[in-house]
Amino acid sequence: MKKVLFSILIASIFVACNKETKTTEDMDMITADSVTVPESMDGEAAVIPFKKIEIDAAQASQLLGKQNNDTLYVNNFFATWCGPCIKEMPYFKRKMAEVKGQPVKFTFISLDSKDDWDTKVKAFGEEQGLSEHIVLLDGASLTPEFFSANFKQWDGGAIPFTFIRKGDKTDETLGSMSEEMLGEKLNSFK
Repeated sequence: MKKVLFSILIASIFVACNKETKTTEDMDMITADSVTVPESMDGEAAVIPFKKIEIDAAQASQLLGKQNNDTLYVNNFFATWCGPCIKEMPYFKRKMAEVKGQPVKFTFISLDSKDDWDTKVKAFGEEQGLSEHIVLLDGASLTPEFFSANFKQWDGGAIPFTFIRKGDKTDETLGSMSEEMLGEKLNSFK
C-alpha cells in the first residue's frame, strides 16, 4: 500500500513539474521576438494546429510591458463572437505578411469564454492561419486595476482593442481599425 501511495505521489510531482515547464516555455514563446507567418495567408497553406496557451492577468501585463529590445509589439484583444474584431483580422494578416522578417510581433489575445477555447477559438485560429499568434485570457478574471495599470484609455468595456508598443512609445486604439489606419499606426513607430 505504501508503495502504491509513494508511486502516485512521485507521478503527481512529475506531472506538476512538466506542466510548470510547459507554462514557462509557452510564456517564452509568447515573448519571443521573431514572427512566424505562414508563406500563404490566403488559406492555401497547411493548417497550423492550435496550441492552447493560457495566460493570466499578471502574464498579460508582462506581455504588454516594456521590453528592452527594438521589437514592435502589436497586441490585439478580440473575441470570436465580436463582429468588428473579425472584420479587422484580414488587415492584421496582410500586415503580418508585409513585415515578415522584420522585428514585429503580433499577438491576438482572445477574451472568449473558457468554454469556447477548445472549440470556437481553436477553429478560428486554424481557419485564419493565426494559431501561433493567439493566447487565451479569461476576461472574467480581469479587474479594473489590470486596465488602469496597463492602459491609458481602455477600461475593458469594449473590444476590439489594439495596444502597440515599442520601448517607451505606445499607441492604444479602441474599436475596429481600417487597413490604412493600422498601416499608419505601425509606420509611426519607424
